[in-house]
Amino acid sequence: MGKINGCLKCIFIFFNVLYMILGCALIYGAVRATAVSVQMSSFGMPGLGWAWVFAIGVLGVSSFGIYAACSEKALALKIFAGFMGVGMIIMMIFGIIVAVQRNQLKTIFYSASSELVEPYMKEQSLRDMLEAIQQTGQCCGIVSANDWGEEIPNSCECRPSDMGFGGYGSCKSRPQGIRGPSKIFAQSCGDLIFSYVDIFFKILLGFFFGFAVTALLGLLITIFMIHQVKRNDTGGGIAMKGY
Repeated sequence: MGKINGCLKCIFIFFNVLYMILGCALIYGAVRATAVSVQMSSFGMPGLGWAWVFAIGVLGVSSFGIYAACSEKALALKIFAGFMGVGMIIMMIFGIIVAVQRNQLKTIFYSASSELVEPYMKEQSLRDMLEAIQQTGQCCGIVSANDWGEEIPNSCECRPSDMGFGGYGSCKSRPQGIRGPSKIFAQSCGDLIFSYVDIFFKILLGFFFGFAVTALLGLLITIFMIHQVKRNDTGGGIAMKGY
């Protein structure tokens, strides 16, 4: 008969297996997100260094949790409880950092000028991405149509007949002295781009704070398991039977 309640042990191992799978998925996602991070770094997006640390940490800690539960050793469980406590604090810190960076990025988007955007508009990858956004989002430029310089692309062209349900903006005449369509979208794409980025930040916030809550629950369960192991080792009682 084991030192730890069988049902509690199975549940504990089951959730750690889920987090092992999640850790593998996070590592895969970090690999795939590297190219996107390079493009979005023009807007001040954070790098993926911490994402790699987090993904490997989730995989490693969950693997150690499975070992601690299977071995039923008090020392291993105490170390895992320490990981849960530190992890909860780290997740709270990361959540706060993400919230601060979200507000900073929001300030950059809403206070940016065409002069500030001009160096980034020289990158062809950014121009291609912006043209795709303009076609689907019915907007033109990041700050304004002047971001395109002397020639506005056809993706900014606005046709009143196309402004159906779900349209993001309205039409206006192109600025004087600039080549391009005679009618362009009046709305810039800055708000639309930030709305996409903001969804990403909100997902991260839920992710980190959700992990903080999970780490707290894991800490409480581990403390209870340590209590069962100690009680069994000292002969102070009989461990609960698994069902």
